Formats: sequence, C-alpha cells, structure tokens
Amino acid sequence: MSFEGKRFVVVGGGSGIARRIAVDAHAAGAEVLFAGRSPAEFTEPGVRTAVADLGDEASLKALAETAGEVDHLVTLAAAPANGPVTELDRDAVTRAFEAKVIGPILLAKHFAPRMRDGGSIVLFSGVAAWRPAPERTVMATANGAVAFLSQALAVDLAPIRVNAVSPGIVDSGAWDRLGDGKAELFARTAETNPARRVGHPADVSAATLQLLANPFITGTVLHVDGGGRLA
Repeated sequence: MSFEGKRFVVVGGGSGIARRIAVDAHAAGAEVLFAGRSPAEFTEPGVRTAVADLGDEASLKALAETAGEVDHLVTLAAAPANGPVTELDRDAVTRAFEAKVIGPILLAKHFAPRMRDGGSIVLFSGVAAWRPAPERTVMATANGAVAFLSQALAVDLAPIRVNAVSPGIVDSGAWDRLGDGKAELFARTAETNPARRVGHPADVSAATLQLLANPFITGTVLHVDGGGRLA
C-alpha cells in the first residue's frame, strides 16, 4: 500500500513495534514524525523525531504544534504496573493509565483539530484485556479501556476514524528482560496459540497500516495475537 504524501505521527518510545510502524510507513512514502521520551535513540534515516510524554499534556500540545497538519496518528506507549493488587503502587497505576488511556485522550484533543480529510487514529490495546491473569489487573483493565476508548472516540471525532490494535505475545524486545525465560515463554505461546507461533513487529505493523489505509473501518479492535485470546 502507498502512503505517498501522507503525514504520520507515531508515539511509542523505544518499542520495537513502534519503530517498525515508523519505518514501514516511511518506506510506503509517508512523512513520519516519531515521538517518545527518548527520541534520540531512534536513528532511522528519513524519520524525524520529537519529545513526547503522555503524562505531560504540555508536551503533547507542543508535539501537535510541531507536527502541524497530519493524516494519521498511532500511539503505542505503555507503562505496565504489574504485581499483586495488595502491593500496587498508586503512582505506578496512574502512569499505566496515563500511557494507555489519559494520554491518548489528550493526544486526540490536540491532534483532532489538525487532522486532514480522511485522517485516522490507531490506539494500542493488548491481549491481556481478553486474557486476564494473576498480577496483571492493571494491564488488563487499561488495555480493556483502550478498546472502549476507540469506540467512543470514533463517534466523538467522526469522521476522523479511530481504531485499536490488540497484539498478543510479540518478539518486540520487550520480553528480553526475562533472559532465559523468554525462550520458555515463546515456546509455550507457540504451542498453545492457534497460529502456533509468536508474533513479530512486522505482523503488527502490517495490520496497523491496513487499518490506517482502509477508509471504511472505525471503532474496531483488530486482534493481532495469533488467536492468543482464544488459547
């Protein structure tokens, strides 16, 4: 697909998925602005960078002013607050909802007036919303809220289209922190997922770009999880 002449803003910090979306959109002809807390770490040629903190509305307003008129906005930031409910830190819970829910609402506030005709927004949910697990209450709830937020914004901002992508277990770099446990997690996921493998950033990027390109899809959650929510 071609995004020649289109302007993208991708908010996602150092996520491997965010990087792949930015690179693929640029390869498809788009002008891409990649934003996060540490944008200097993103060095892909041809992609502009800017600072954005979803917990700071002033930075989001400044990002919108820097971007100017835009065609597509994608926000993938996350700040997991995992652990037993009895041990959760309130600030960590707040940061999780700022990244997934409050921040995207404020992005919509500042970017919607700058959207060109045919513009769209993609938010990021996650399979945890459909497969809650012990010590993942905040993750499940925040991701679930994103699904409803995409529907509400699709109505509120119409005709701007708003959708959500819900990835499953993806080899994006986020699981590297598990060390040797990563291979075990991926093997277990591949064994139980209907797709019989884990995901890759390219899978999620392709699905995201398809949502952005299709002018007749809005208020929808696209599950890119290999069927993980069914496993």
